[in-house]
Amino acid sequence: MADITWKISNLERETADGYVYNVHYTVDATDGVYRSNAYGSMGLERGDSLIPFADLTEDLVIGWIKDKLGSDKVAEIADALNTQINEQAQPTKATGVPW
Repeated sequence: MADITWKISNLERETADGYVYNVHYTVDATDGVYRSNAYGSMGLERGDSLIPFADLTEDLVIGWIKDKLGSDKVAEIADALNTQINEQAQPTKATGVPW
């Protein structure tokens, strides 16, 4: 099982009030030898209260993304990255000629 790391690569916001309306994120997986990653982008709805832009943390925004995706989709992303790493470690397909 690979180590999975979620990162926020960029936030799109309105300058008038700091409302973040789009989040760009990456999910990296590594087993120490092999590596796999995924990229995603998610739009956010304006909520009842806004957290000042300067007060946002990466952990907070990752929490928003994971909550909006849901636990099944978060697990599906991790499973897909683990599958890619397993394929790198033990390939099931190859190319070449026998001569």
